[in-house]
Amino acid sequence: MSLLIAGAACDHDPAGHNNNSQGAQREAILSGPSGKLAEVWAQLGTVADPELDQSVTDMKFISAVDIDDGNKVAVQFRLPTYWCAANFAFMMADDMRAAVSTLPWVKAVSVVIDDHMYAEKINSGLAGGRSFQATFGDEADGDIGEVRKIFLRKAFQRRQEAMILHLRGLGYSPEALIAMTLDQLDALDLDAAGATARARYHERRAVAGPSSPNNLVVVTPDGAPLTVATFPAHLKALRSVRINAEFNGALCSGLLSARYEFDAVTPLATPQTRLARPGAPPQSPSSS
Repeated sequence: MSLLIAGAACDHDPAGHNNNSQGAQREAILSGPSGKLAEVWAQLGTVADPELDQSVTDMKFISAVDIDDGNKVAVQFRLPTYWCAANFAFMMADDMRAAVSTLPWVKAVSVVIDDHMYAEKINSGLAGGRSFQATFGDEADGDIGEVRKIFLRKAFQRRQEAMILHLRGLGYSPEALIAMTLDQLDALDLDAAGATARARYHERRAVAGPSSPNNLVVVTPDGAPLTVATFPAHLKALRSVRINAEFNGALCSGLLSARYEFDAVTPLATPQTRLARPGAPPQSPSSS
């Protein structure tokens, strides 16, 4: 069973220009993937671009997913430019493999990046189970683990701001926010948006230190508490991180849609949408 996503079947030159004379329009098939394919897609949705803290499925980085009869999963992905940072690409690929591997029926996972200046080296390292440092040797600039920590910190800041803004919208004062503990946050009866913000915040709370029930919700990235006097500057810093990430996200989305000639707004492949190569006959949705 396979899932093909807009742009995946096109040929590109090294600069990333589309050479397909038919363009990259795709025919949507109304029935979506189900069963194992949907499970793989859901796992890929848990993987985030390290810089943007957005899902690789939401960003439309996944170009194809295939599951063979032996339950071996093959994932292909692409990035906005030919020269996107190799360490980011490697991290995302490794995270995709780890996420899909957690499915109990999966026997093996291969992840391949297309249309990238280091595609051959990255794909070779992934296939061989090597680390980024082992794959790139002297070309590796610094420890990829340290890079990951930096962006996890930024993700924590973005998610904390989302939580704070939601609570401020409900009328919580700075005094109440800086005193709120995690168990008090969990006790709140929030709407769907608030519950999502809370869940996403909890996913990154450990970045700032211990996250036991009596620990504070609003802390610095180093886990230090805030005062009413320092709260405005803290919120301003969080806003700066968000604006920078939103700008980069919009830029990446625009570059990707231009490179592969698809609509950057309409979802291309979700559990409700299946897409095929141009000119391909409609296919029945795959089942497990």
